[in-house]
This record gives sequence, C-alpha cells and structure tokens, in this order.
Amino acid sequence: MIGRIIRWLDGVPYWILAIPLRLAVATVFWNSAMTKLANWDSALELFTEEYKVPLLPPGVAAYMAASIELTAPVLLVLGLATRPAALVLLGMTTVIEVFVYPLAWPTHIQWAAILLVLLCRGPGKLSLDHWLWRRTQAKYDLANHGTGGETNNAP
Repeated sequence: MIGRIIRWLDGVPYWILAIPLRLAVATVFWNSAMTKLANWDSALELFTEEYKVPLLPPGVAAYMAASIELTAPVLLVLGLATRPAALVLLGMTTVIEVFVYPLAWPTHIQWAAILLVLLCRGPGKLSLDHWLWRRTQAKYDLANHGTGGETNNAP
C-alpha cells in the first residue's frame, strides 16, 4: 500500500507543483512592494537607516527593490519569463540575506529553494512560457522540417 501511494505521489505532474510555488513566492515579494508603496517616505527611511545596501544610494535601492517587487511577481503568476524573474528574485533574496537581514536565513532559504526550483525546472505547462515555447517550436519545426510536430523540450 505504501508503495502504491509513493508511486501515485511520484506521478504528480510538475506543473501542478509549480503553481503553488509560483504563487507563494510571488505573494511574498508583491506584499513587500505594496508595503513600500503604502508609505514611500517610510520605505525610503528604511533604506536609509536600516537596510543600508552597499554600493547603492538608498533612494536608488528603494526604487530598484520596488520595481523588482512589482514586476517579477506578476511574471511568476503568469508564468512569463519565469526563469529570468526567478533569477532576479534569487539575487534580491541573496542581497537581503547577506546585507540586510542575515539572521532571517530560515525564511530566505525557503524563498531561495522555491526560486531555485523555478529557475531549474521552469513554470510548468500551465504558463505563458510553455505556450510561447510550443508556438515557437511548432513554427520552427514547420519552417525547418516541414512538420508541425511538437518537441518535449518545453520550459
């Protein structure tokens, strides 16, 4: 019986698993953006007094963070440019961990784990990336091989 359950669990398609991964990490960063936008003066003060990201003036760092937090989550939810969005958020998570809140590593390692899965495996079949890949591959196959066949190399 345990073997049957394990085989059933092993058979769960990746795309089903990818949906909550994309939504979970998108929510974290989207909520952070909403907090910044709710009180921009407080956000700037945090970047000036508490975050102190090296090499970047606080205002630039705040605008960059808010821009990333507004765009990358939308891309993840849509499954569009998922791997680049995951890579950017992984970089942002690294900066937060190393320079801002190093003691929050239990939270950051969870974000990083999710982002690494999305970076390495992509968004799954229920995504714009997959749809675009299939369209692009079908056109390529038709142009170069005279068939409309699909490949299994979708992101």
